[in-house]
Amino acid sequence: MNTQIAVAPKLDIKAAIWAGLAAGAVFMMLEMIMVAVFNGASPWGPPRMIAAIGMGKDVLPPPATFDITIMIVAMLIHFALSIILALVFGLIAKGRSVGPAVVIGAIFGLVVYLVAFYGMTAVFPWFAQARGWISLVSHIVYGAVLGWMYASCASKYSARAIPG
Repeated sequence: MNTQIAVAPKLDIKAAIWAGLAAGAVFMMLEMIMVAVFNGASPWGPPRMIAAIGMGKDVLPPPATFDITIMIVAMLIHFALSIILALVFGLIAKGRSVGPAVVIGAIFGLVVYLVAFYGMTAVFPWFAQARGWISLVSHIVYGAVLGWMYASCASKYSARAIPG
């Protein structure tokens, strides 16, 4: 008689948090670098657009200069959203190996881009001006890194939990 019960993989909250932080950092650095390199714009523009979610549109560029208060608010909002999205992603990708998680993550990043830059413009109209290939690529890379990190961390943590 088989007494084993199949248990679906669970969301690994710790893996999701680490994945959200790592993918969020990669996203922010990539977005800031690509805006400066390919658009010749200030790298401080993207953080200001994020900070405007909480501080209002008065912080939007110009000027697109560094401001410590705006940067702190931007990072708090950005990483909070990144972790929340990572938890959602973890529900989708739980139990997946790295390869499929990266592919699912890239698709997830594309969906996040579409929702943020086409759906959320009703609430945050300044997002419309950031539509384009740089934001698209940054979000897809965010998702791929999220998938890689989540699957890697989740398997690492589950491997520690198995006696042996």
